[in-house]
Amino acid sequence: MTTTPPLRVLLFPVGSHGDVQPFAGIGRALQARGHEVFLCTSGYYESMAGRAGLAFRAIGTAEDFRRVTADPDLWHPRRAFGAVVRHGMEPGYARSLEIARELHAPGRTVLVAGTLGLAARNAAELLDAPLVSVHLAPSIFFSVDKPPRYPGMLWWRGMPRWLTRLQYWVADRMTDATVLPGLNRFRAQHGLGPARRIVRRWWHAPARVIGLFPPWFAPPQPDWPPQVRLTGFPLYDEAGVQPLPDGLAGFLDAGDAPLVFTPGSAMAHGRKFFAQAVKACGLLGRRGILLSQFPETIPRDLPATVRHFSYVPFSRVFPRAAALVSHGGIGTTAQALRAGIPHLVMHMAHDQLDNAQRLVELGVGDSIAAARFTAPRAARKLAALLDSPDVAARCRELAARFEPDQWMQSTCEWIEQAAR
Repeated sequence: MTTTPPLRVLLFPVGSHGDVQPFAGIGRALQARGHEVFLCTSGYYESMAGRAGLAFRAIGTAEDFRRVTADPDLWHPRRAFGAVVRHGMEPGYARSLEIARELHAPGRTVLVAGTLGLAARNAAELLDAPLVSVHLAPSIFFSVDKPPRYPGMLWWRGMPRWLTRLQYWVADRMTDATVLPGLNRFRAQHGLGPARRIVRRWWHAPARVIGLFPPWFAPPQPDWPPQVRLTGFPLYDEAGVQPLPDGLAGFLDAGDAPLVFTPGSAMAHGRKFFAQAVKACGLLGRRGILLSQFPETIPRDLPATVRHFSYVPFSRVFPRAAALVSHGGIGTTAQALRAGIPHLVMHMAHDQLDNAQRLVELGVGDSIAAARFTAPRAARKLAALLDSPDVAARCRELAARFEPDQWMQSTCEWIEQAAR
């Protein structure tokens, strides 16, 4: 229990399960410290809020969310961000402000926004309420000293700094061209000045930014915004409140540790990925678990050595897995690091390439671009990871660095201090 006077904390995550679950975990922790918490996001996640014991306000409907996941552009290396802006950000500007006005308690309200929660900054300015930006992955921070990896961006060791700056200049303007027209129309309608330089400046709250990852995963760089503080991975995945699917325990007990395959909770176009996953299991002579809430993407007539489940809390299955093959989302990555298993990342868009590169540099993983993901390539890379004693030792070493209770306490403290 905190000694800080109780706050009313409004959480505004935007995105897939991997974007929203961490905020549900933070909300539970803040609530346990005596604060009043509201999870404000897509209606698709109302049941998640209920399982977490959090008050909920919907921004759009569950059907709106399903339409977003049906758009193949969501996973395209170049068109993904535009799809996110059109479907996930712009439609929420007005509703987010409405919710913030309804719940605002002057003097004790704090707004906490995810990377894509630009609507919360509009509301914070209009209500003169403190705002905290929470970024789940380090790719959000441009740096010339240690450039994050983005799809389509040139990169090699020793690349000239001027070329990095030039690419950031181009990325800055492309992002502004996508985000600013709709955002600034909304701001003008409410008497707010125009936003500028979205990536470099504007989606970082001016006073307080939290990076939900530890420094050993992404060391802070001198050219990051000075108001950034790193806490650590939140790791909440509904274990204990989400029942395990029938048949999982029996399958895990029936043989060797399986390979686990997931292309992301919102990935509705994973047919090729799962078909190649089944073949890779056969080539390696290993058992497999396929995780997807889209059963139409799963091959028919799976062999007895491969099982499909719609959802399993990662913390309940990764510790019993041999390796993870995934899209490289930051939440999935964190759970596999904690479990001490190697990673093979099939990166598509968003932060995935950067997360994959960090895993390679940490010595616990490898990667394949989605266009090159085939069973033989995946099998070769998995065999190399699984057969390497150095990879196994490094996985154990990083798993021992996890301090989830301390990380969550630090996250809550930084949010509480924003109200002072």
